[in-house]
Amino acid sequence: MFDDLAALRIAVFYDFPYLYEGLVAYEKSYLETYAHSDRSLLFAVYDGAQLVGATTALPLRDETAEVQLPFITAGYDLDSIVYFGESILLPAYRGLGLGHRFFNEREAHARQFGQYTMACFCAVQRPVDHPLRPVDYQPLDGFWTKRGYQRDKSLQSEFVWPDRNETIASAKPMIYWTRPLY
Repeated sequence: MFDDLAALRIAVFYDFPYLYEGLVAYEKSYLETYAHSDRSLLFAVYDGAQLVGATTALPLRDETAEVQLPFITAGYDLDSIVYFGESILLPAYRGLGLGHRFFNEREAHARQFGQYTMACFCAVQRPVDHPLRPVDYQPLDGFWTKRGYQRDKSLQSEFVWPDRNETIASAKPMIYWTRPLY
C-alpha cells in the first residue's frame, strides 16, 4: 500500500504548485509517521486495482516537529488539533465530489474521538508570477473557504524539497488553514 501511495503522492505533487521532485524512499519514510499513530486515517480511492486518490489525517501531537512548531509557538494545545495531510487525486478523478468526501471523512474521523476542537492543514505558497504557474491554474482557496477553513498567516512552516528538475532542495513556505470542528 505504501508503495502505491508514495507513487501517487509523487505523481500529483509533481504539478504546480508543489513542483515536487519526489523519491519513493523519502515518501515511505514520511508515511511511517501515519503508520505509527494509532489515530491516523488513510482514506483511499481505487479505480479497479489502481490507487487514484487518497487523503490522510492524524493528531497534531503525532505529526513531525516542523508541523507542530507554529502551533506550539502560538500557544495552541496540540492534543486538541487534528492535522489533515494530503488530499490527492489524479487529474481524471477531480471534479467528481471526492475532495468534499475527503474532508467529510477526515472531519468525521476526528470528531469520533471527542477531543479535537480544530482541524488544520497546510499548503505551499508560490508567487503569483511563478514561471511554472500554468495559465489556467485555479488555487483551491475558494474550495477550502467554502468548507469553513480560514488561512492563518500567523501559522507558517517551511518544508524543504527539490523542485521539479532541480537537484538541490530549497525551503518552501507553507501556510496553515484552520477550522473549528464543533
